[in-house]
Amino acid sequence: MQNTADTGSDAPIDVTPPIDVTPLLDDPYAACAALRETGPVHRITGADGHPAWLVTRYDDVRRALADPRLSLDKKHAAPGGYRGFALPPALDANLLNMDPPDHTRIRRLVVKAFTPGRVEALRAPVRKTADELLDAMAERGRADLIADYAGPLPITVICDLLGIPHSDRRDFLAWSNALITPDPSRPELMKEAIGAMLEFYTGLIAAKRAEPGDDLLSDLIAVRDDQAGGAGDGAGGERLTEDELTSLAFLLLFGGYENTVHLIGNAVLGLLDRPDQLRQVQQNPAELPTAVEEFLRFDGPSPVSIRRFPKEDLEIGGVRIAAGESVLLSIASANRDPARFPDPDTFDRGRDLSGHLALGHGIHYCLGAALARMEAVVALDALLGRFPGLRLDVPRGDLRHRRTLRSRGLISLPVAW
Repeated sequence: MQNTADTGSDAPIDVTPPIDVTPLLDDPYAACAALRETGPVHRITGADGHPAWLVTRYDDVRRALADPRLSLDKKHAAPGGYRGFALPPALDANLLNMDPPDHTRIRRLVVKAFTPGRVEALRAPVRKTADELLDAMAERGRADLIADYAGPLPITVICDLLGIPHSDRRDFLAWSNALITPDPSRPELMKEAIGAMLEFYTGLIAAKRAEPGDDLLSDLIAVRDDQAGGAGDGAGGERLTEDELTSLAFLLLFGGYENTVHLIGNAVLGLLDRPDQLRQVQQNPAELPTAVEEFLRFDGPSPVSIRRFPKEDLEIGGVRIAAGESVLLSIASANRDPARFPDPDTFDRGRDLSGHLALGHGIHYCLGAALARMEAVVALDALLGRFPGLRLDVPRGDLRHRRTLRSRGLISLPVAW
């Protein structure tokens, strides 16, 4: 699909129109396999209708994830390319739009909340929440595992971490769904959700300024206000603007929910599809961490990385990409690349799982990776222990995934026991 143009470089440049992404939405792993065979880099049409480059092979994706020439900052984007969400400044100043040194400065402020020791201290509260959700489901004999369990669990955990009242959580779920899978026939819903989120976070921060709590968001507000008021340099001289504070609260809540709900849902379905694997982890729950790691590789929650913009002309997989064009790195394709993972379409807990890219690579590696892993293991352990006869409650062919490149997750997962 590559054609050579006179670009002043020996590298080929693609001059064909962007390819249709429908196959990537309908059957992503088959579509990725076909693209990998055809070439390492392809022009596609992004979710907003603008073109982007899609990188498909493991070695190229891994290198690109850590390449400082590929910026997350939209100021490096050329006009007319895919840019992702259009957010107001008070929500847009987040880690997914930043390079060092700003990225380093802000990440340093929150990374201490996600250390292995702090995550392990959350294990018992997570298990308590999981058990309470299962108690509420038990007598019914059936449930939608996404709406009743995989969704409420991570939102409860991250809201408790940030100190967000229980009464606000249902609204947040509705806003998140409007952002993750916008209705193309009703674009106003996404705008309304963004406006409501901005109002919510602004009000939440104001409330916590008035009455701080024992939570991460109150700690971040204190850092911000100490700096602004000159009472100290906070966090060893780190700075945090008001927009960065609001954006950080948005990202922690949104990111802490989205990836984990899909990881849990995909893992449960993967086990229900494989009764032998299901029996093995039920009989030996100590194997669940390895199963979760393989599910991250096999059917992870983030098929494509956040878009990047080259700060200079560069080559990926032998293809020349101009500065400012939009680049999407296919995590789903890289994790199924047979050059790195033999027999990649087979779920195999015994394979070498080191180096999978489900949670990123380099300085933008997922901040909440340890928390997501722990939540998934606890969620599966509690669920499979409570309902050993768990089964699908609809024909397998009736299940539907969200039609988006941004996330890989089920709309619903009806189960019975």
